[in-house]
Parts: sequence; C-alpha cells; structure tokens
Amino acid sequence: MTKNAGKGEKIIRHGPYPELTWTALIVGYLLGVLITISMGYACLILGFSHEGSELAAILGFGILRGILGRSSIIENNISQTVASSVNGASAGVMFSVPALFILGHTDFNPYLLTFACIAGGILGIAFIIPLRKQMIDFERLSFPGGIAVATVLKSPGAGVHKAVLLMIGVVLSGTVSFFSNLYHFENWELGQYIGMPDYMNGVWYVSLLCIGIAFIAGKGGICFIIGGYACYWVLAPILAKMNLLPSPEQLQVAAEQLQVKSLTVPGYLNKLLFRPVGIGMLVGGALAGIALALPLIISAVGSMRTASKTGSTLSKDEMPIKLLYVGIVGAIIVLAIVAVTSVQEMGIVRGIIMAILGTIWIWMAGVILSECIGRTNWSPMSGMTLIAVTIFIIITKGLGDKAAIISSVMVGAATCMAMSQATDLMLDLKTGYLVGAIPKKQQIGQFLGTWLGPVLMISLLFVLHKAHGLGSDKLPAPQATALKSVMASILDGDVPVVKYLAGAGLGALLSTTGVGGLGIQVGLGFYLPFSIVLTYTIGTVLRIVSDKFKGRHFSEQVGIPIAAGLIIGEGVVGVGFAIYSIIQGI
Repeated sequence: MTKNAGKGEKIIRHGPYPELTWTALIVGYLLGVLITISMGYACLILGFSHEGSELAAILGFGILRGILGRSSIIENNISQTVASSVNGASAGVMFSVPALFILGHTDFNPYLLTFACIAGGILGIAFIIPLRKQMIDFERLSFPGGIAVATVLKSPGAGVHKAVLLMIGVVLSGTVSFFSNLYHFENWELGQYIGMPDYMNGVWYVSLLCIGIAFIAGKGGICFIIGGYACYWVLAPILAKMNLLPSPEQLQVAAEQLQVKSLTVPGYLNKLLFRPVGIGMLVGGALAGIALALPLIISAVGSMRTASKTGSTLSKDEMPIKLLYVGIVGAIIVLAIVAVTSVQEMGIVRGIIMAILGTIWIWMAGVILSECIGRTNWSPMSGMTLIAVTIFIIITKGLGDKAAIISSVMVGAATCMAMSQATDLMLDLKTGYLVGAIPKKQQIGQFLGTWLGPVLMISLLFVLHKAHGLGSDKLPAPQATALKSVMASILDGDVPVVKYLAGAGLGALLSTTGVGGLGIQVGLGFYLPFSIVLTYTIGTVLRIVSDKFKGRHFSEQVGIPIAAGLIIGEGVVGVGFAIYSIIQGI
C-alpha cells in the first residue's frame, strides 16, 4: 500500500518488509548450489570448509538489489540463510562420506545415505533451535561470522560493489583453473630449478582457490602453515643431517607396501611419517578441545533449563522447546533405521545402541560447536566427526570390515550433517538478530534448504571419484583420508601406535595453549601435501600485507570479495572438467 505516490513524491510503504518470500527461497537455492559445489570441491583439496553466509549475502545483493531491484535486507537475510543451509553439506558430507570411496566401498546404498544426511541435518536444526534465546539473547555470544554478514547486509551500496568484485575473482580464478586443467599444469616444481634438496619438497600447487581461502582466513591460517614448514623445512633437513632419510631400496619396498609404482623421498615422508603423526594430532587436538569445552557443556545444560522455564512465555516468533523433544525421539528412530538397514549384518540391538549414542553425540557436539563458533569463530567439527565415526567403528567391529565401515560412515555422516546445520543456523540467527529478522522465519528457511545440500554433494562425489579418484593427489580429501586410516587401523589391528600417540600428545598439548584449534590446524599442516601449504602461504602473506599497508577496511571490503570469487571460479571449473572427463571417457 502506498501514499503520495505521484511523480516526484515520496513513496511510503506500510506493512511488514518482504522476508520469507518465494523470491528469497529461489535465489537462496541458486546461490546455495553455486557455493556448495565450490566449497565442497575446496574441502576435498584443503580438508576444511568455509561457511557460505557472507558469500551468499554478497551475491544475494547482486541479484536481489542489483538485478531484481528489491530493497529488503531481511529478505536478503532469508536468501543467505537458505543458501548457507544448502552449503552445510560441504563440510557435513565431505568430512565423512569420501572415506567410503577411498576404501573402494562404493556399493553402498546412495539413496539411504542421502536420506540419512538430510534427516541428520533436520535433526541438528531441531536440536539447536531451543538454545537460540539463551545463546544470542541472554548470553550475547559474539558469533564474529554472524556480525560480519550483518555488516554486509547493512551496507546496500557496498553489497552491490562487492558482488562486482566477487565476479572479477570468479573470472580470474576460472581462467587460471581452465588452462591448468587443460594442460595438466597443476604443480610447479620450482625447487628443482633453484637447487633445493628434494626432501624440502619445493613444489607449488597451482591454485587461486587455495590463495583465496588463505586470504579469507588471514592470520588464522598461520598455524596451518607452520605445521607444513615444520615438516619439510625443519624436520626433513634434520633427518637428512642425521642420515635417516630412506635409501632407494627402502623407497622401493615402501612403494610396494603402498601399492604405488614409485615413491619419492617427500612422498615417503608424507605417507609414512608426517601423515600418521598428523592424524594423531587431529584426534588429540579434538579430544583436548572436548575436555576444554566441559565448562561450555555445563553452560549448555543451564541454557536448556532456562529455555524450559521460559518456554511458556516464548513469543509467536519463536519455535517451542517441544521441538527438541521431537528431535530427540526422531533422531533415535532415524539413526536406528539407517544403522539397521545400512548392511544386512547389522542387528536391531546394535543398531539401537548406535542410534542412542549418535543422538547423544548430535546434541553434545552441536552445543559445543555452537558455543565455540559463538565465542571464537572456530568450529572443531572435523575432530568431532572423527571421534563419532571411531566410536561407531568400535561398536560394529564384529560385523566384518566392510559392513562395519559402511554402517559407521552412514550413521557418522548423519551426525556430521546435524553438527554442521546446528552451527550454521546459530551463526545465521545472530545475523538475523542484528538486522531485525524474525527467528521463526529464518529457522523455516534453514529447514527448507537442508535437503538440497546432501543431494548435491553425494552426486558430486560420484562424479569427482570417477573423474579423478578421491584420495588422489588432485583430490586428497584430507579429513576423509584421515578417517579412513583410523578406521582401517582399528579393524586391521595394524595401528602405527607410536606415531599416532606422538601426534595425539602433541595435538593435545597445542590445543591447551588457549589458541582455538591449534592442535588440529598444525595437524592439518603435517597431514596435507606441502605443495598446498606453499600456495596457501601466498594468500596468508597477501592478507597480512593488505591489513598492514591498506588497512583492514580495504581487506574486508575489497580483498575478501575477490578472494571469495577465487574460490567459486576454480571450484566450478574444476567440477566442470570432472564432468567433461567422464563424458569423454564414456
């Protein structure tokens, strides 16, 4: 309804702003598909994902305001919430499911797995919704990522400008990725040209996506870099000085054990020394993080009690705490169905035990991760997933290796999706709190976006595995490979105990320093190929230099949108080449 709408006169609108509209939902789906494919691809390379809320907010402005001429920031907020809900699968699926492909167990039921992931995501949302009022209204947790997105939404002119910068990054990264894939120029062996010893591994990964991720992470990625440099530029030279590097004969024996044609000294160090230690650091860092988070668990219990007491006075804009009770019952039923039907060998009793433990883990991990990301903007979800699947493997060990792995990963993927959706929703609810959105409508938007991500990611895994092979040098899938190694070690009884324990002790020690996720971040540096670490360094240095000489405002308003475009451009082109290679093979 308008008044004084004549020529040159001001238009006055009455009634609520557009919020949960079909336009917001459709744009959210479109953005979610784009971001999820890009982030999922990045996750298979780097081993960690990035929440898609800020990217969705920037792109949403370009479409809703720049193209469609709509002006409601809370409508954009809903669009961003739906898109980031779709993107929740980039971590929820990619941290767990690729382990099945790496192990060669590709004859699982993909429809059941997709259902498990969708159901897990819905249950994770149901579990965390009752805590919104306590975490955001009462405790006033900062959720730095949510504040950043709210800043974007409150800057309409800047939003359109950022969308243009993002597209520049997309074109630049997509072009480089196109020629890199076309001519198979994916690694630049600079070390051999400057006389660097081969054990120092001076090979650079040609990837603007890697640089973009590092720029966005900023100083937060330094610990990851330190882990990689410690391996090849500190420990490797020490081993060389002590004559402890492998001989050609040892390399040949190791190649036969690993079932590869040949093995270089850096490859030997990565696969047989640094990687096992890195896996131990991931586990040790995650366990230490849980121990340190015990006060947060106690706080969460208090939050639940408070939410229960105030349930009768919740406004019509809030979903009731009864949703949690429905979620608990639903989680046990769904996880039990997934466990029992995943493999023929699974009995009802064992399936129910897995379901109960999975339900407890969904609640505990969802609360811990939400509190962690609310206070530090860091979420140890990969470690939580690793621990959850390890518990399931121990429960199912008597079923036979293949059955135990398939059932454990299926239930584990559902719990991982639940954790991912819980943390993503809480971050988006913080944004909504700051821009005046209605919580219930955001929560509905999160529910409506949850189903699409698993469908996309599981389909994408089949495509990428057929094209390149998950676990290969091109797609190392670090988190899933670490999960695969732990599962295989438990089942085979062939655990490199000394290396795992050494890594676990170091990871736990680093995690007690007070730096969020230090053990896990350094552990990833040990685990990943050093070529990725070297390229990642460029992005980190660029961010530090930009902050110092151009200021943080420039980095956030100009640098980050371009960096986000670098991620999307390479991700989309990489997936496109994978599809092309499959068609060509057919």
